Amino acid sequence: MKLRKTSWLVISLTLILSLFLTACAGNTPEKTTGTTDKDGTKNEEAAGEPQKGGDLIIGSTGSPTLFNSLYSTDTASSDIESFIYDGLVTSDTEFNPTFSMAEDIKASEDGLTYTAKLKKGIKWHDGEEFTADDVVFTFMIPKNPDYVGERGSNFESLEKVTKIDDYTVEFKLSKRDASFYPVTLSYFILPEHILKDVPVAELGEHEFNTKSPIGTGPFKFVEWKDGEYVKVEAFDDYFKGRPNLDSLTYKIVPDMDAMIAQIQAGDIDFAAGVPGTDIETVKSFPGVKVESGLALSYTYLGYNQKNDLFKDKKVRQALTHAIDREAIVNSVMNGDGKVADVPESPLSFAYNDDVPKFGYDVEKAKSLLAEAGWKDTDGDGILDKDGKKFSFTVKTNQGNKVREDIVVVLQEQLKNVGIEAKPEIVEWSAFIEQISAPNWNYDALVLGWSLSTFPDQYDIFHSSQMKEGLNFVWYSNPEADKLMEEAKQILDQDEYKKAYADIYKMIAEDQPYTFLYYPNVHRVMPENLQGYVFHAKDDYYEIYKWWLKK
Repeated sequence: MKLRKTSWLVISLTLILSLFLTACAGNTPEKTTGTTDKDGTKNEEAAGEPQKGGDLIIGSTGSPTLFNSLYSTDTASSDIESFIYDGLVTSDTEFNPTFSMAEDIKASEDGLTYTAKLKKGIKWHDGEEFTADDVVFTFMIPKNPDYVGERGSNFESLEKVTKIDDYTVEFKLSKRDASFYPVTLSYFILPEHILKDVPVAELGEHEFNTKSPIGTGPFKFVEWKDGEYVKVEAFDDYFKGRPNLDSLTYKIVPDMDAMIAQIQAGDIDFAAGVPGTDIETVKSFPGVKVESGLALSYTYLGYNQKNDLFKDKKVRQALTHAIDREAIVNSVMNGDGKVADVPESPLSFAYNDDVPKFGYDVEKAKSLLAEAGWKDTDGDGILDKDGKKFSFTVKTNQGNKVREDIVVVLQEQLKNVGIEAKPEIVEWSAFIEQISAPNWNYDALVLGWSLSTFPDQYDIFHSSQMKEGLNFVWYSNPEADKLMEEAKQILDQDEYKKAYADIYKMIAEDQPYTFLYYPNVHRVMPENLQGYVFHAKDDYYEIYKWWLKK
């Protein structure tokens, strides 16, 4: 992907929020846009004026947890939040910035002050007017000592938020922060007039997040039946114009087989993340079209370093050597992906895979394990050390059959080096609860990150993010910490990329994850859906413009 040469602040503006745990595994090498007929011919015919009406049923194998971007970490919750809320900024398909609720944002020369001018006339779903009070209220929540969400790192540099007038807000930083503009200013804004009296300590569990979320977004919350669906309806007074669709039903299905069956039956209209192994079957369904491209994400095998099995770097390197990632991509995914070596997408301007690589090498894996003291002393085929077997459980989420297949392949491959890896499949919301703070209830896991368009590894790999943040593998490297802290203060894009080249080398050397692959994403939709534009990050990019041609 080519990025226009422009200022750093312009390039680095991102989509809503930064990182999300992904329930789905999408997977085609070439980005496609527009509509395509079943014979592969591009259809360039104009669709005409948008038509109003219709309910779009969206399928998901992941169930949401809550609807508040300061507390959620999973894609299902984020999807629905994007229907209900808006932030100050967002981005286009080339990761160039577009203002959303902000009319303008100016940065001071020293990078320590940002002044946001807000658009006038924006309404909350209950009819109240959006003002600077809502912005100040929202941005002060993560600064409160009682805040217990996992998004605090994005607000660390924020020192003060001041209302200048009803439509102007000033943000003062304690230090330069390259991710403040692109990431922090994209968080969804919450209604001060509804939540101002809720203690911050109670906000994460408040019923607002699950029963009555109120936003300024294109759709209003109607109902959530846990494990079944979430329903939203068009907001007539949406400041970008009333959505063309009357409503969206976000339907929860148990697994991808059920998803595909319901697509074929017409019970689901839109589905993101259909595996490449099933995409030709889906393309044969009548009334269906598919849009595909490289996703801004990666899938990984993560190791809980609270567990003594994984504390030694040599052991983690050995595990990667023992895993045939090319075979996983070729056999499990039918070649619909690319082996990964770094925690960043090839779509990112900072992507650099000039790092230590640990290719498939069983003998090297055995050698490293022996160096770390692991030997099969009793001849049962499983390595042991100090009376402890090298045996652990690999968890992944139910409903994602690619990952379900991968954990079985891992079991077979790791057996070849004397390691017992037992698969465990867990329902999505329970899975997220188990692996997150303060539980960390897992040995190893197969999961994915939906990445920000801004490349910043601080949230995932900095040691400060272990106890309450997204570093749930408990990775700690003081030198890497220092490099990530320094990179955060670099506002020049080229210098930032150079700094991250060193960070990627260090993380790759340590192997806190075995980076498995970069997926492609396939989005299935009705043949008569118009207004859809492919975005590598956002499955529902500008959904208020979508419409069904009758």
